[in-house]
Parts: sequence; structure tokens; C-alpha cells
Amino acid sequence: MPAGGGTERLAELVGVPRALVIIASSDDYDAQIAERYGWINRAIPDPDLNAFVDTLARRLASFDPQALAAAKRLVRRRVPASADDYRESLECLRSRITSPTTNKRRAAVADHAAKVGKDLEVRMGHHLGLIASGREPE
Repeated sequence: MPAGGGTERLAELVGVPRALVIIASSDDYDAQIAERYGWINRAIPDPDLNAFVDTLARRLASFDPQALAAAKRLVRRRVPASADDYRESLECLRSRITSPTTNKRRAAVADHAAKVGKDLEVRMGHHLGLIASGREPE
């Protein structure tokens, strides 16, 4: 989940539907796609659509359902966000950071980072997908 007001600002910037896709998928988006599609919605060529949907569905299914539900709720609130909205987001983030699910995932990310180094930062969405699927780094 984005912190520091990222959830609220993203919804203000791109609208609620696009903010949900960005946050829930945790995918990587290059500048060309961001520019071309107004930061984030993108067209998928028909031959690639099934694989894209399958990948997204698997990624979403790998995430903590409570975290996804919280992200959806926070993004769907009214826009622009109020100070109370920011406080609610911060409290939600605090609760997710300390959850057992998050601690387990954090450990898996740390183990993976030791194997792939800086590439984790460059292609985080890719690596989170590998971690969720249990596959080894490429």
C-alpha cells in the first residue's frame, strides 16, 4: 500500500478506477505507458489479454485480502481527501505493517533481495510476482 498520502493523491491524480489498478496490481509501469495512457490504464493487444488477466488475477490472489480490501476502501473514498482520510490511511498502514502476513512477506522479500540485489528496486512488480508464486529469480 502506498504511504504518505500516496493512496489519496493517486486517486486525485488519475481517478478512483485507475488508482485501484495501480495499487492493487503493484505492477511496474514505464514512462511511455504512463504518458500514453494518462498514468495507468493501458491497452493490451488481444493475443496477450488472457495472459495479462491471468497474471493479474494470480498476483491479486497472492496478496493479503485485508490489505487489498483496505486499499479499495481507502481509494474509493471521496476525492479530494481530507485530513481525516490521511489519518485513516496512516492507521490502516500501521495495522498492515505489523500483521503476521506482512512480516512473513517482508522476510520473503528480504531473502529474494539478497539474491537479486538492486534489480529488486528496478523491477519490483516483477519480483513481487516471483516471490508470490514461489519461483526463483531469473
